[in-house]
Amino acid sequence: MIWWPSVASAQPTTFMPPVATAIAGQYNGLYGFLLAASFISFVGVVAAMIYFVVKYRRRSENDKTAYITHNHALEFMWSFIPFVLFMFVFSWGWIIYSRMRTFPEDALEVHVVAKKWDWRFIYKNGKEVTSSVDANNKRVPPTMVVPLGRPVKLIMASERQVPSTPLSEAPTDRAVIHSFYVPAFRVKQDVVPGRYTALWFQADQPGEYWVFCAEYCGTSHFDMTAKIKVVSVDEFENWLASEGAGELPLAELGRQVYAQKACIGCHTLDGRPSVGPTWKGLWGRKVQTDKGEFVADEDYIRESILEPNAKKVKGFENAVMPPYTGTITEDEIRAVIEFIKTLK
Repeated sequence: MIWWPSVASAQPTTFMPPVATAIAGQYNGLYGFLLAASFISFVGVVAAMIYFVVKYRRRSENDKTAYITHNHALEFMWSFIPFVLFMFVFSWGWIIYSRMRTFPEDALEVHVVAKKWDWRFIYKNGKEVTSSVDANNKRVPPTMVVPLGRPVKLIMASERQVPSTPLSEAPTDRAVIHSFYVPAFRVKQDVVPGRYTALWFQADQPGEYWVFCAEYCGTSHFDMTAKIKVVSVDEFENWLASEGAGELPLAELGRQVYAQKACIGCHTLDGRPSVGPTWKGLWGRKVQTDKGEFVADEDYIRESILEPNAKKVKGFENAVMPPYTGTITEDEIRAVIEFIKTLK
């Protein structure tokens, strides 16, 4: 028996976690249909099996099975009906999956950083939420606060536990795969080293919901938990602006990195070409490179910073940009990306 902890208005059950999003309700509907269809099919098959065993049992040593020919109508039906049922379930599941993977344009973006064995949540205003320790020296999981009824997009990455320690000195300290899983929202997404992944949700029930790592990531995998607290919009805005907000919003930090890391010498912000392509209007645009066409998203920009020669923009094949691997932190990369998003 599994008990799903939650202090939300949705009551925990032994059947399914609380339903806190519209997607969760749709997911439950599909799951319930599959369960009912499987049960009906099971009962039908077993009942037919028992009926045939009794009706056509061998009654004497002289009984012989009559010659049986094909029944094309029957064979068609027992193939066609499961096919129709399968396609119906596939279409239903595809509709739910498409809604889960279509990100709303007005979503609140929160950066999620996974490391062995903890979570870090970073908001655009620079506010960061991490684990803490209580009076008994026990870990208090970090709590992501989100507004009720507003879509939230999570941009997730996995990083090393101690970025300043060279791998040669700490071979076991490396980024590994994690998985961000919120049972009450019915969402789960792997967090993969070396790239960004994303998921979104819109909580419709206030309360606190558990976050688990659903991918085995080492010794303390079991304790890699966090919480999502859903509050009213006003309460969220007050919390976001309260004490503990970052010294600089991510975009402003990215502006500083742009100047400090010498990006300003090659990339303009006003649309004019320079040694390298301009950053104005870059975000979300299709970029023509020597390796084909790519959308300028988080992964493309991150790769272009760390390995600028991997995909060279057409018209700038002869431009020379040093790789920034080892000279820029993941937090600085996130900040640069947020800065580029503002350059419409």
